[in-house]
Amino acid sequence: MRTERDILGEVELEDDALYGINTVRAMKNFDLGEKRTDRDLIRALILVKKAAALTYRKLHIGEEAVYEAIIKACDKALDGEFDSFFVTQALQGGAGTSTNMNVNEVLANAALLELGKKPGQYEYVHPVDDVNRGQSTNDVYPTALRIAAIGKLRALSEECAKLQTALQVKENSWEDIMKLGRTELMDALPISMGNEFGAYAQAIARDRWRLYKVEERLRQVNIGGTAVGLADTASRRYRFDVIEELRKLTGYGLASAEYPMDITQNNDVFVEVSGLVKALAVNLMKISTDLRLMNSGPNGGLGEVSLAPMQQGSSIMPGKINPVIPEMVTQCSMRVMANDSAITMAAAHGEFELNAFTPLIAESLLESLRLMTAAVRIFRGKCIEPLRVNEEKCRKHLDASYAFAVSYIGVLGYDAVSRIVHENSPQQARQILEQMAGQKK
Repeated sequence: MRTERDILGEVELEDDALYGINTVRAMKNFDLGEKRTDRDLIRALILVKKAAALTYRKLHIGEEAVYEAIIKACDKALDGEFDSFFVTQALQGGAGTSTNMNVNEVLANAALLELGKKPGQYEYVHPVDDVNRGQSTNDVYPTALRIAAIGKLRALSEECAKLQTALQVKENSWEDIMKLGRTELMDALPISMGNEFGAYAQAIARDRWRLYKVEERLRQVNIGGTAVGLADTASRRYRFDVIEELRKLTGYGLASAEYPMDITQNNDVFVEVSGLVKALAVNLMKISTDLRLMNSGPNGGLGEVSLAPMQQGSSIMPGKINPVIPEMVTQCSMRVMANDSAITMAAAHGEFELNAFTPLIAESLLESLRLMTAAVRIFRGKCIEPLRVNEEKCRKHLDASYAFAVSYIGVLGYDAVSRIVHENSPQQARQILEQMAGQKK
C-alpha cells in the first residue's frame, strides 16, 4: 500500500493503482453506481494532455525526459492499456475536475513507470505541475468535449448519408406503385410509394446537412484559456503551439476561440448541436411511426409494406411478429429528446465564468450522438433496405377510397362532388361523377 496526501488528509491506495488521491475521493463522493465517464471523452482528454506535453517538449519548458515519459504514457493510454484506471462517474460535481484529475493522475503514474519509478513518486512526475501544466479543467474539459463530439458527429452524419441513399433507392424503385395518401390518418389523395420515401429522404438529407455544418462551431476551442479564459497560467507560445499539436493529433480543423472566456462560460453550442440531433430524432420517429402503421396487420391492418421479420413477437400469440426495429428507433429518439432537455437546463445554469454542470452536458450529448449513430445504422440495415411493398394492398386501399373525387372538383364544383361522395359508395360515386363530368364536357 502507498499513502497519498492532500489538504484534506491522507488516503491509502494499492501500490499498483495508477490513479491517485483525487480520483479516490471522487469515487467515494460520486458513488452513483451508474455510468463511467464516456470513453471517447477520456480519449479526447488524453489527446489534450499529449498535445500539451508535445508543446512543452518543443518549447523546452520543464524536463524533457518527463515530457517524453508523459507522451509515451499518453500513447499507451490511447491504446487502451490503462482503461481500468479511468473510473470516474459521468455525473459529478466540480465541472469535470474529477475526470481531469483522474486522467492527470493515471498519466503521471504511467509516466513514472516509464522512468523506472513507482506510482505516487510525484516528485519526479507530478499530476498537476507536469501533466496539467498551464491547464485548467475549465479549458481542458470543454476542449476535449468538443473533440469527442466532432468525432461522433462525423460518424452520425455519415450514417445519415447512407440512410438517405437507402431511402432514395426505395423512392426510385417504387415511383410507379400508387397508394392512398393520408392526412390526419384519414383518406386523402393518391400518391406513389416513391413519393412517400422521397419525402423521407429529403428530411434525412436536411438532417445530414445540418449536422455537417454545425461542426464549424465545435471547432472553436478554449484550450490555453485556463480557469476563466484569460490564460492566467499559460504562456503565449504555449497557447499558440498547443492548438497546432491538437490539430495534428486529431486531424480536425480546430481553432483557438477569439474570446476564450465565452467558450469557458457559455455552452449554447452544445445546446445547438443537441437540438440538431433532436431534429434527426424527430424525423426518425416520424418515419418509424409511418412504417409501423403501413406494416400493421398482417390481416387486420394496412399491410402496405412488410418489415423484415426479426424475431418472435409474443410469448402467447403464435406466429406474431412485431415491428421491433422501428420501435427501438422510436425509443432511442425519445431518449435523445430527454437528453436535449437535460442539456438545455444544464447549459442555462452556467453561472458567471463557468458551468458546473458540464458533465451532464457531456454525458447527455455524447450519449445522444452515440445512440443516434447506432440507431440510424440499424434502421437502415434491418428496416429500410430489406423493406418490401405490397402492391395489392396499396391498390386495394386506394380503390376503396374516395381519393379520386378531388379530380372532379374543377368540373363539377366542391359542393356537388361532396354530396355525391357522401351519399354513395366509392364505386357508385366514381360512376356518377364520370357521367356528370362527361355531360359537362
